[in-house]
Amino acid sequence: MYDDIRTRYPYLYETHLHTAESSACAHYTGREMARACKEYGYTGIFVTDHNWGGNTAIDRSKPWDEWVNDFCKGYENAKDEGDKIGLDVFFGYEAGFSGTEFLLYGIDKEWMLNNPDIRTADIEMQYKMVHGNGGMVIHAHPCREAGYISEVRLFPEFVDGVEGINGAHSNPRSTGHNNPEYDKRAIAYAMQHKFPITAGSDIHSTDLFGAGIAFRRKLASSADYVRAILSHEDYMLTDGEYWYDKEGKRH
Repeated sequence: MYDDIRTRYPYLYETHLHTAESSACAHYTGREMARACKEYGYTGIFVTDHNWGGNTAIDRSKPWDEWVNDFCKGYENAKDEGDKIGLDVFFGYEAGFSGTEFLLYGIDKEWMLNNPDIRTADIEMQYKMVHGNGGMVIHAHPCREAGYISEVRLFPEFVDGVEGINGAHSNPRSTGHNNPEYDKRAIAYAMQHKFPITAGSDIHSTDLFGAGIAFRRKLASSADYVRAILSHEDYMLTDGEYWYDKEGKRH
């Protein structure tokens, strides 16, 4: 079954990855993460480091332009390495609001520099600003319970989709947040609201889980990924151990 799925969906993408340059909880640099993902067999990765509302490694008191430049170093180092070794590296970030987190795609460094108001935006304004640039907001691990999450909060009116498969929850190699029930609840939430479901490892080290989304074709850009998800293109999801269809049903 695994070989058959990989044959039909050969292009695997990690959609939730952190680097040590930009996320305080990460252990390896962007270059190291890129090399590990290439060796594993990923076609591409999305670097989604924690922003000022999450566990960022960048001093929050810095002026906006300086903060953004420092924040993007993890991505830029991964992209530089990816260009050398044949790994596609795309930009995104994980936005935090008191433990509730969202994965943003379809925006870039230039957009951040030109939109300093995003720093003080609430969840509704974030959604409007990202959409204004043709981007996409995915609720990251929406049903996770943890010490840093005071309560599970859902915002169906301000997201485009749900991270229903999070490798940290369901992959047996995960040593943090490991509870498959979180994914089951997230998938049920997505189905209730007819949201597209995504998958990612939420990886912080080079000990990869192998989670992500597999497509039949190669993605051209972050904007292409947004189009693929929002148009319900054909793809498969994995936590690195099992495969799931777009409705979150395990194969």
